[in-house]
Amino acid sequence: MSQQPATGVVMSLVSAPQLKTQVTHGPSGATLPTEAPKDNGGTGGSFSPTDLVATALASCVVTTMHLMAGKEGITLGEVTATVEKRMTPPPRKIGELVLSILMPSGLTKEQRTTLEKIAHECPVARSLHPDVKVTTSFGYPD
Repeated sequence: MSQQPATGVVMSLVSAPQLKTQVTHGPSGATLPTEAPKDNGGTGGSFSPTDLVATALASCVVTTMHLMAGKEGITLGEVTATVEKRMTPPPRKIGELVLSILMPSGLTKEQRTTLEKIAHECPVARSLHPDVKVTTSFGYPD
């Protein structure tokens, strides 16, 4: 029986003093520093691991909408987003992610509905534990 080749993306991590790490994306070599949050002994000088979860959600939602727009022939201009991570009291975990998405103008009502639906179905959103509340709002300039 032969072993199947790896199909995932490999990232590596090296710890550093003062509750910091350096994460490397295997395929590209891009690096990202992380550290413990300020309220948990870090300096607040970089993303914490839970900040990355919140950021991953926002990035995944916007990327998934752009992917779907391309497949559907929808011209989707610049999309911006903010995400707020709200932690629970001890034991610490992410309790809520509040995502605000500002969409471009010129989208029809049908296109808006389609894009909003796909936003809630991105891989990160589907991967979050059901106990994590995700509150998403969409703003349109027109």
